[in-house]
Amino acid sequence: MISKSSYLYKLLPWAVTCILLCPIIAIFLSAFVIDESGSFSHLIDTVLLTYISNSILVILFVVLLSILFAMPCAWFVACCDFPSREKLQWALMLPLAMPPYIIAIVYTDLLDFTGPVQLALRELFSWQSIDDYYFPDIRTIFGASVILALSLFPYLYLLLRSAFLTQSAGLFQAARTLGLSPIKAFWRVSIPLSRSAMAVGVSLIAMETLGDFATVNYFAVHTLTTAIYDTWLELGSLTTAAKISSMMLLAIVVLISLENYSRRKQQVYQRNSNGSVDLRFTLTGWKKWGVLGFTWSLVSFSLFIPIATLVYYAVHYFTESLNDDLINYTMNSLWLAFLVAILALAVALIVNFYQRLSPGFAAKSAIRLSSLGYAVPGTVVAIGVLIPLTSFDLLLNDFLLSWDLPPVGLILSGSLVILVLGYLVRFSAIAVGSVDSSLVQVSPSLELASRTLGNGPIKTLWRVNIPLIKKGMLTAFILVFIEAMKELPAALLLRPFNFETLATYVYQFVSDEMIEYAALPALMIIALGLIPFIVVNRLLEKKR
Repeated sequence: MISKSSYLYKLLPWAVTCILLCPIIAIFLSAFVIDESGSFSHLIDTVLLTYISNSILVILFVVLLSILFAMPCAWFVACCDFPSREKLQWALMLPLAMPPYIIAIVYTDLLDFTGPVQLALRELFSWQSIDDYYFPDIRTIFGASVILALSLFPYLYLLLRSAFLTQSAGLFQAARTLGLSPIKAFWRVSIPLSRSAMAVGVSLIAMETLGDFATVNYFAVHTLTTAIYDTWLELGSLTTAAKISSMMLLAIVVLISLENYSRRKQQVYQRNSNGSVDLRFTLTGWKKWGVLGFTWSLVSFSLFIPIATLVYYAVHYFTESLNDDLINYTMNSLWLAFLVAILALAVALIVNFYQRLSPGFAAKSAIRLSSLGYAVPGTVVAIGVLIPLTSFDLLLNDFLLSWDLPPVGLILSGSLVILVLGYLVRFSAIAVGSVDSSLVQVSPSLELASRTLGNGPIKTLWRVNIPLIKKGMLTAFILVFIEAMKELPAALLLRPFNFETLATYVYQFVSDEMIEYAALPALMIIALGLIPFIVVNRLLEKKR
């Protein structure tokens, strides 16, 4: 006879998976709904092609720039020895905590006609007007791509650095003994061996770029993400927004499929993975100074200059910026991010322990399906959550009216429930992956020993597994917390009336060109991202 607890172990993970998968299914189904408003047909006839071409151009530029930024930095840090290398391998990770739209407002302020850079040039060369000289406009597709690349290149840097560190030193040394210079050996040996990491990093950057809203919207670059925002909030057509979202989902599926297809026959076997120390060679002379100049300039442009500019404005406008609204919105962001991180951790434990208790195709499918949301942009997730919850609210109110009962209103789609669910769909994959990577290191024999001593699955979970994976759980919690603090597109579309987060609060000032008032809350977002990010890296170093 099958116990009720065994049913619970199987039904609960699939119930959670179905909840997380429902928004994605809703978007695909909405693609077949007839648009009675005619908004989608109007977009096809007018600007949809522009949205698509702009999205493709931004993705291509960001990917190329990220490769140019990340690839040499990863190789220098992993394979070369030069002053401040240890500090650089940390510093090159930190731009991940910088939201791209914050970097965008800083450089727009610095490089505009009235900004300090052009003012200094006019003063230096005695130029009187814009007709006397040419200065590139940052508010272009290429300008937006540079800003996004400065924020996203650490994704590729981390993957490539790890790939270079685990490559066999013997292969590189063999290439050197055959007469290849370090640069030629890098292109012929290191790059082909790191193709897998390159493909994953490029795919991740492409998906993050496709999902960006604030940066491209601030630079007036019309992409598919801005189209979703405009059609829902300005045209009021959820069906049209859902159709555009389904196009973006299809594009993401194509990106992931191309990444997998490109590596379908790739098999790399290496004898040793700890020989990277022998591979490292010392840089001297102009090579040393060139590497130091390139790497530290990249860190300065992506991290130090934006933070310094924000600190300057925050200090000068501290009295005006520090008010009750800032405190309230900070508390909103903190408790919302905390709640989402706790729920995401619970989801991760449920699906991962399902696989632990019942390994097989069903458990692996539950993990993969529950992790699909992270590949979906925030605006698309928002539309996907809106569709089923709005439909449920409308059906519930119609049912109550049919029984002459007062309607309850938008109890799901008009409350914080929809915002929490949207965040959970978006970020649960981070927690699932972190817990899974920790859990696979726990020997099954420990669980078997606990079970033979009379402990059931729940007691084994609390007494054996959780104490052994507590660092992985803390890492999962912190990573989700960081992402939830920075999330803007989903918050803009899903937040209830009179509810703001730090991200939406900053975006209001960004839209009004008021960087001086956005500086202090922007610094708070960065600090709340940097500090946990450093904690996570310390934990991973100790774990390693």
